Amino acid sequence: MKLTKLLPLAAGLVALPALGFAQEAAEVDMTPPNAEIGYIFTTFMFLVTGFLVMWMAAGFTMLEAGLVRQKNTAMQLMKNVALFSIAAIMYYLIGYNLMYPGDGWTITNVLGAFGWTSLEPVGLADTETDLTYASVGSDFFFQLMFCATTASIVSGALAERIKLWPFLIFVVVLTGLIYPIQASWKWGGGFLDANFGFLDFAGSTVVHSVGGWAALAGALILGPRIGKYGKGGSVHPMPGANLPLATLGTFILWMGWFGFNGGSQLYMDTAGNVADISRIMANTNTAAAGGALAALILTKVLYRKPDLTMVLNGALAGLVSITAEPLTPSLGMATVIGAIGGVIVVFAVPFLDKLKIDDVVGAIPVHLFAGIWGTIAVVLTNGDASLFGQLISIVIVGAFVFVVSGLVWFILKAVMGIRVSEEEEVQGLDIGELGMEAYPEFAKG
Repeated sequence: MKLTKLLPLAAGLVALPALGFAQEAAEVDMTPPNAEIGYIFTTFMFLVTGFLVMWMAAGFTMLEAGLVRQKNTAMQLMKNVALFSIAAIMYYLIGYNLMYPGDGWTITNVLGAFGWTSLEPVGLADTETDLTYASVGSDFFFQLMFCATTASIVSGALAERIKLWPFLIFVVVLTGLIYPIQASWKWGGGFLDANFGFLDFAGSTVVHSVGGWAALAGALILGPRIGKYGKGGSVHPMPGANLPLATLGTFILWMGWFGFNGGSQLYMDTAGNVADISRIMANTNTAAAGGALAALILTKVLYRKPDLTMVLNGALAGLVSITAEPLTPSLGMATVIGAIGGVIVVFAVPFLDKLKIDDVVGAIPVHLFAGIWGTIAVVLTNGDASLFGQLISIVIVGAFVFVVSGLVWFILKAVMGIRVSEEEEVQGLDIGELGMEAYPEFAKG
């Protein structure tokens, strides 16, 4: 048989397995219907960005552990693990439904629904799930991380003199009631959103200034650390024990913020949404850089030598400042917004010291002051925002959180006391409250 006659036969034999594989692939085609594609990608986005925001808990922990004195390190580690765990349980039991009541408001647009969170059945079996958004589990997981972040802010400000158990009781109230109630007023479709057109993309006010107001109320009632302020308005610095750890914590927070702001786009179902997520992350990064450099230059000018802790907080202030609106600014404008946040921190830290308000890690300047600035700055780049709507919302949220937090702190102080004894404070909370040390090999004697 000639070779030319064999070629068609060989080609047919080669093609037979391919035809069989094609038929098999068609029979097990796992391509989802078009209606499910957006649901899948948005759910995936919430999970991945939620992981990043959860990583911010590690950032707060390392930052605080680095900025407190050695004798209080283990206490900060304990508080951060415990507050994250409390937030997870309280947000499940009550917080999520209070924050996102849908049509089930207890008081319309003011107080959400009471009840614990329910997830979809396994495999979405026997359910008519709305496939235009994302799974309840992914949304709950993502939003929980914001709730926990609010509590982390309070932890650092009140370090080195607060008792463990009163602090944790406050966290129960903050994560179960205070945070979700005020967050529902904006993100749950409540009255700040409906009546004032309040815009807060990822939470300069809803998350960061809330933590700042709660910390401020606590700091006023708790009082400053022993020896922090002297006669005639003198301030005695109490430097942190581990600046490498604080710097690591700052970088972890910086990275986690990409999930914080990027995931707040809330949808990843179109090319436009993906492009916006990319824009948000770029703006978030440059705002942090602007805040860090502004603090670096300003401390050099004011103090002749740059201050590392101010630079770290400057970066964080830049991140807080851009959080209210990370989408609409240009890269240049985002840098400016972040830089102003860095400037605010440099002046706010000594301002609090003049008022004898002791904030160990600078949480109030970073999260409250820069949070207010970032919320106002929305009007500079987003035409849908009004200055009145932003300002009145800042005032309403601030008054609610400060008054309720102050009331809770006052009750805790009256009932069980919130401050350790003078002896325990001097010895260190690691020994006084926990009976252990973070660095036992470096113990005295």
